[in-house]
Amino acid sequence: MLSMFSVGMMVGGIAPDMKTASIIASILYFPMLIFSGATLPYEVMPQGLQKIVDILPLTQGIKLLKAASLGLPKEGVMFPIMMMCLLALLCIGISIKFFKWE
Repeated sequence: MLSMFSVGMMVGGIAPDMKTASIIASILYFPMLIFSGATLPYEVMPQGLQKIVDILPLTQGIKLLKAASLGLPKEGVMFPIMMMCLLALLCIGISIKFFKWE
């Protein structure tokens, strides 16, 4: 959840107004929803597309839910956790740097 919210914070920190922020957020979140594995099965996507969507936080969250429900070993879930933490720190850092207090 933190990594998803940090993307929204970053958009809000960078965008000059609310209308632009909503357009940018729609452009970012819509592909995340489609390609994360929530609507289309992740496993049937081409390998190239899987590598691209692996950086998305929603994809990593769904991988963690699958791992928890299927009882997969811990080695398989450390990469998604690290990827989401890295993305959250990056987005929060960008939002703090560029946030305009008006």
